[in-house]
Amino acid sequence: MVDTATFSYDSFLADISNSNGTLEATIAEVEKVDRIFSDPAVQSFFVNPTIPPEKKQEVVKEIASSSELQPHTANFLNILVDMKRIDIIKDIVKEFEVFYNRITGTEVAVVSSVMRLESQDLAQIAQSVQRLTGAKNVRIKTVIDSSLVAGFTIRYGPSGSKLIDMSVKKQLDEIAAQLDFSSIALA
Repeated sequence: MVDTATFSYDSFLADISNSNGTLEATIAEVEKVDRIFSDPAVQSFFVNPTIPPEKKQEVVKEIASSSELQPHTANFLNILVDMKRIDIIKDIVKEFEVFYNRITGTEVAVVSSVMRLESQDLAQIAQSVQRLTGAKNVRIKTVIDSSLVAGFTIRYGPSGSKLIDMSVKKQLDEIAAQLDFSSIALA
């Protein structure tokens, strides 16, 4: 039996994947798991105490099969179900990503744009972030944000503390700030 008070689930998964040479594959799987558990219906199913663990393990088996998860990732999800800790999967994913980034020297950049950017554009953004940060690797996460009007923003650094804003929204906000319409009365 594992002592959940002192046990670190994210480091457990990271240690296994690092020791068996599957760190790269596991980070991709962890991202899949994160997307799956972002669905409120999936999340509510797994945290529902009235659903027996056996039923939850059946669903984990289906997820593992359909997502082509490695055995250690599927087993890890089953451990979380057994220990009644599947509710913290999103936190585990975040911590695993931190571990992965530290081990591999990877910087994460979140690119927000109005529409999906082409892979060559994302590659150029990754190269720019790599030059700015000196990171060995850059992982790009994309977000669609219609409020930007056009262009894109890039967040990187510790907790997304650095921002490059190449959006039209920023330009419009700057123009509006320079123009003072407060003294104009509308008829």
